Amino acid sequence: MDAEEYRSIISNAIDREIEAYTFYRTVREKVRDENLKNLFNELAGEESKHRKTLEGFLAKEPGELGFNTKRDYKVADILEAPPLSADLKPLDGLVIAIRKELDAMQMYTQLAGLSVDPEQIELFESLASMERGHKARLEDIYTNMAFPEAW
Repeated sequence: MDAEEYRSIISNAIDREIEAYTFYRTVREKVRDENLKNLFNELAGEESKHRKTLEGFLAKEPGELGFNTKRDYKVADILEAPPLSADLKPLDGLVIAIRKELDAMQMYTQLAGLSVDPEQIELFESLASMERGHKARLEDIYTNMAFPEAW
């Protein structure tokens, strides 16, 4: 992986975090339920933290990071996502949010697998774990909203 590929991967990851942040903030303004408003606000804050962490990586040269450049995982191939729209029903918004969290979790898992530096691996695994937690919370809410008869 050359410096340009590295910057492209991290830049795309930053763009996805910004997109997720914007989506959560926009949906927060559209939902009526205070609990959902708080959840989307909290998720927006988490995505903002992820963006700042990734921006720190972007400031480093690829050689300073511990990537195994002999393997090509095509990580950049999975970074594209369709633009999000907040003009959705709450359940549709949750479905998109769940999908976004899954995609982010998979991306960070792949970046951890590509890394050779132990601290970097730990960071990407931690980010993947956070995204997994977001996904689980959203799935819980979705299940309770989509299938209220299961209560």
